[in-house]
Amino acid sequence: MGTDSGRQPVSLDMICERPDDTRALGRFIGQAVREPLVIALHGDLGSGKTVLVQGLAAGLEVPPEVYVTSPTYTLINEYPGRLPVFHVDLYRIDEPDALDDIGIDDLMDRPEGVVAVEWAGRLALPPDGDWLEIILTAGGDPGRRVQIIAHGRLAEDLIDRIAALPAFRAEAEG
Repeated sequence: MGTDSGRQPVSLDMICERPDDTRALGRFIGQAVREPLVIALHGDLGSGKTVLVQGLAAGLEVPPEVYVTSPTYTLINEYPGRLPVFHVDLYRIDEPDALDDIGIDDLMDRPEGVVAVEWAGRLALPPDGDWLEIILTAGGDPGRRVQIIAHGRLAEDLIDRIAALPAFRAEAEG
């Protein structure tokens, strides 16, 4: 899971005690994004993937009257923002051929905005690509553990921008 041969991946680890913390983290990520990006989301049911995407959409300036919900049955929801947000949920996909049917390759190969993929383990993401991986683990005390891993130089720069946001630093230190 490295970005360059012989280099350790850049990552950011934290604990989100409440859903509002997870939503705030998503907002910080959205505020820091400057170009199209794929975000692979991993976590069990109820771990906070959709809550994080709700915050991501807010940070990408999706209008507040647009309700961001899990696309479990529609598979892909698109939201207008500073960069469009494509929210993908692969929970119901159990055959690789089904990915072709929904056009996921086109969305992933040439993202026009931010593509946030829940249940991303069902996709083959390029080991040498530029994408962000977020692993949410619920059930810990005091809350859920969140690990953000950069794959590629642009994703590393994004993690640096997230950690440098004054509001994020205040939240992390407080």
